[in-house]
This record gives sequence, structure tokens and C-alpha cells, in this order.
Amino acid sequence: MNSKIIVTGGTGRFANTLRKKNKKLNLIFKNKKQLNILNLKSIENCFKKERPRIVLHTAGLSRPMEIHETNISKSIDLNIIGTANITKICKKLNIKLVYFSTGYVYEGKKGNYKEEDPVKPFNNYGLSKLGGEASVQMYKNSLILRITMTEKPFIYKKAFTNLRTNFMYHEDLVEILPKIINQKGIINVGGPAKSVYQFAKKFNKNVKKVKYNKNKLPLNQTFNVNKLKKLLSK
Repeated sequence: MNSKIIVTGGTGRFANTLRKKNKKLNLIFKNKKQLNILNLKSIENCFKKERPRIVLHTAGLSRPMEIHETNISKSIDLNIIGTANITKICKKLNIKLVYFSTGYVYEGKKGNYKEEDPVKPFNNYGLSKLGGEASVQMYKNSLILRITMTEKPFIYKKAFTNLRTNFMYHEDLVEILPKIINQKGIINVGGPAKSVYQFAKKFNKNVKKVKYNKNKLPLNQTFNVNKLKKLLSK
């Protein structure tokens, strides 16, 4: 069986870590010129040429978070329409699709969200990623990873003590990706639930404490990772 895996968004932050740290997967990284997710012909030509078994769809728009509020057209194009285009061609060519989504699709108030819980994004970024999920879920040969991750080392000098999440580093996901990439459905992917400060201080003893009080983000964004744990324990 062909083991090739195409990675869209091949010059992105996670893709760069994946390129450096991956040791197990046969990856082919594609940049915007080689694979334009807004152009169906570009996608189809690329996939037909490489004939991958899996497409790892990491391309999209994330930071700065404000851009999803100030430029909704760009957010819709890259996270919703682009993902729908990738899904269409994967379906046409019968290629497994793995979509990088986010924990931001959950409401973020009660915490411990399970994969089957209702979703209610709390900002436009979450809405845009959920829009991408909608098309991917229509295609049964797919896997959606709802991920909470960040760069290592922690890039900020201060971290919130009262905002809880499931942060993991890019390197952590690279390590576990080969163990879950053949699954289907939806998987919450992240580390143990803790405050952002607790997460950051483990590798940066100098990070300062700060309390979040702007009322723009919900304070319990944690999700349940039991499904992930069971898969990794096999």
C-alpha cells in the first residue's frame, strides 16, 4: 500500500516542527504555490501526481486571532472553503483525510468536553474551524483532530493562572501522530487539563503569573482526552 502522506500548509508552524522531528511517516510537504487550497484543479493535479494514501490538512488561518474578526472573508476562504475543496478532491480520489481542527469548537465554559458533546464556538476562529469540520464529517474516510497545542518554548512572558486548557507542544503531537493517524471520526488531542501558567512554567521557570479578566475568552476550555489515552495505550 502506498504510504505517502501529503501535508498541506507545508511551511506553517506545526509543519516545520513535523518536518524536523518526524521519524516514522513518509511525508510530502506542499506550500501554497504547489497546492492552492482555493483552487480545485491545483488540488486535484497535486494529489494525482503524488498519489498519497493520506492527506494531512494543516493549512489554514490561525493567528493573529483578531484577523478572524476583522477579515472574515479570509477566514472563510482559508478555513471553510479551502477545507471543503480538500474534502471534495479526497472524496473524488478516495484518499484518507486528516483534518487539524481545534478545541475552540467547544463553548469553553464547563470544561471536560467529550467528542460527542454539542459544539458552540466562542469566537470566529472556532466558527471557521467548525465550518471546515462540517464538510470533513460528510466524508466518511476522514479523521478530525480537535487540537490544543502551541510552540516550544512557550512564546509569552506571562501566562494565565485562571484559564484552564489542554495545551501540548507541537513536538508532543509529532510523537503521537503515527499512533492515531489511521483512526476515523473525531479525537480530542491535547495534554492534561491545567492552567496555562501551570503548563508554561514546566519549561520556563521565569514565566510570570497573570489573571485573565477581559471577558473575551471562556475560562474552562478543557476537553476530555480519555479516547486519546485509550488509543495510545494499545
